[in-house]
Amino acid sequence: MLDEQLKNLLATTASISTVLQFLSGTITCQRIVRNKSTGEISAFPFVSGCLSTALWLRYGFLIQDTSIILVNTIGVSLFFSYVLVLFLYSIKKIQVLRQFLLSLGLLVAVLMKLHRMEDGAQAHQFLGYTCMAVTVLFFAAPFATLLQVIRSKSTDSLPYHLIVATFLVSLQWLIYGLMLQDPFIQAPNFLGCVLSGLQLSLFLIYPAKAHGASVI
Repeated sequence: MLDEQLKNLLATTASISTVLQFLSGTITCQRIVRNKSTGEISAFPFVSGCLSTALWLRYGFLIQDTSIILVNTIGVSLFFSYVLVLFLYSIKKIQVLRQFLLSLGLLVAVLMKLHRMEDGAQAHQFLGYTCMAVTVLFFAAPFATLLQVIRSKSTDSLPYHLIVATFLVSLQWLIYGLMLQDPFIQAPNFLGCVLSGLQLSLFLIYPAKAHGASVI
């Protein structure tokens, strides 16, 4: 009984934290709108976030987990909005559109393959591994600008608020996955803690210089 209450409490707090994590992208988008340019900000973290939340939404329906369904319904909506903002203000619109269409194509391919599977256990395993892979891609996405960070010795191009939120949320979902004994939730969130922790260390090595040199 106590374990069930603890699990429900953790599911609630993790869901709230995850929505706040998703909302942290609005800070980046506000900066883009204010500057009327995406600058060095890559669309890839937001495109991969859109794909990741869409797949986890399907996984939530598969295992009938209300928390996962609710969180990722909100996530898909927000990340799609962020991608749209980046598309509108980017001078590399073709690149943003290409990334989004590739992600959409992958999503459609996964859903079609899943639809053809008659074995429930096999479908669960296939979607679980796919979600794990895409989530790790989402967590590692800010590393796409790693060379830019090292070259400029500044973390201006990294979404600080999104990375901090990712670390905190990954930790909560890792614990939730341990309570559910679901390795498909445990593994990517463990890696999420490690990868986001490494990215945060870059802010200590190379402080952001733009906008008053403050990342918070």
